[in-house]
Formats: sequence, C-alpha cells, structure tokens
Amino acid sequence: MADRIAVVGAGQMGNGIAHTFALKGFAVTLIDVSTDALAKARSTIAANLDRQIKKAAIDPGAKDAALARIADASSLAAASDATIVIEAASENTALKFKLFTELDDIAPPTAILATNTSSISITEIAARTRRPDRVIGMHFMNPVPMMELVEVIRGLATSDATAAKTMELAKQVGKTPVAVQDYPGFVANRVLMPMINEAVYCVMEGVAAPEAIDTVMKLGMNHPMGPLALADLIGLDTCLAILEVLHTGLGDPKYRACPLLRKYVAAGWLGRKTKRGFYTYS
Repeated sequence: MADRIAVVGAGQMGNGIAHTFALKGFAVTLIDVSTDALAKARSTIAANLDRQIKKAAIDPGAKDAALARIADASSLAAASDATIVIEAASENTALKFKLFTELDDIAPPTAILATNTSSISITEIAARTRRPDRVIGMHFMNPVPMMELVEVIRGLATSDATAAKTMELAKQVGKTPVAVQDYPGFVANRVLMPMINEAVYCVMEGVAAPEAIDTVMKLGMNHPMGPLALADLIGLDTCLAILEVLHTGLGDPKYRACPLLRKYVAAGWLGRKTKRGFYTYS
C-alpha cells in the first residue's frame, strides 16, 4: 500500500514539503488551523510548479496532477489515516510538544511521526508520545523543492526500522538523506547559525555593511548566498530561536545571539516575510 503523507503546518517549509511529495506521486494532506494559510500555500505551490515548468524541470501536465494529490484540512483529525506525518509548524518547543501529544492519539499506531524541526531535541519530542521508536527528525532545507539535503535525526529511542524507512522515503522524493544524531542544532544549524551570528556582529560593530559582508562570503568563500541574505530568507526570528536552543542545549557562550539580531526581531524586522531585515524587500 502506498504511503499517505500528512504535513502539519502550511508555511514556507510545510508547503514545500507537500509540493515535493505530491510531485513524486504521493497523496498528501496539508493541515493548518488557518484556512488563509492553506489558501496561500496552494497558490505558492502552484506558482512554484509554474517556475519548474518554465525551467523545463517538470512537464506541464505534472502541475495539475501534483495539485490534485494535495488535500487541505484545518484539523489534525485529518492525519487519522496517514502512514507518515511530517510536522512543519513554527520552531516553538511548546507547540511541537503539544502537536506530538495530539498526533500520537490521532495517527494510526503504526504511523511514523516525523518533525521538520531545525534544532529542537527529537528525544524530547518523542517523549511526549507512546511511540518514541516511531518518532524521527526529517529536517528539509529551504526552499524544499530545490534543496537536495534532508537531515534524518534519530532520537534516543528511534528504531532502526523507522530510520531506514525515513531514509528511503527521502530518496523516493529525490533527496539525499544524511544520518545525524540528536544534538542541539544537529549539523546544519550548529555550523550555519554561528556564522550568521558572527556576520550580524560584523554589522553591529561597523566592520562592514551587510552587502559587503555577503559579497565577501560569496566571492571569497564561494557561498551561493551571503549569510545575511540567507538569514533574511530563513527568518530572523527563526535564526534567533535556533541560537537560543544551541545556547541552552550546549551551554557555550559562543552561541549567544548577537544583540542586534534580538533588536531586529523585537522591531518585527524578520527578513523577507516582513519585507525588512538586513535588506528591504519590495
């Protein structure tokens, strides 16, 4: 029997995950309490599919077929027949704990409960369920349809079978899964966030303007995108949340968030999604 995917959260990560699975032939239910978010997600997926058609990455007929495989729902009850649930809600520990407690009651006992968290402990999330052996991290990169990597993170109790199934599932949707252990920030954000944070310190201390810092990293280090532009894309609030998880979980002052990053988040300058971060967006 083919896997049935439920994606919880219709934001930029959730709609990208739904897009990716639907394009590869999976039936997907995209769940969000906000009907506006669901409508926005569907229009975003359609626009991104159009972009792939324009680049000749997919056939024109693939768009309608993919959209037809995505059902919308505003209640977690829609995960009751899923074989794989992928949670992609906000990077908020209390929210994720609550969702997994509820999903454990709703999803079939045999279903795998995966989280797209970028930093929160898989072991702690799994402990909120009666199936810690079936809980795993499945950390996609943004933008999901374009980025090849998936970090597959085992919690302390994750079974070999769950890990193997999740690795295979990532391969089925054209991704390259990398096995990672459950430590704060995993690999991607443990390495990335201190770099972004240091770039913010360079702005705060007047070492260089954001454009200059990003140019140094692009031309000098061969990065496709500078750290400050990347921070704006990720969301400065998300960057701050991840740094706080790293700082709390590892206890090392090198993960202390730059005061300027905190100031921007307090001002509501969160990057692309609010049209202003280290850059302004029209």
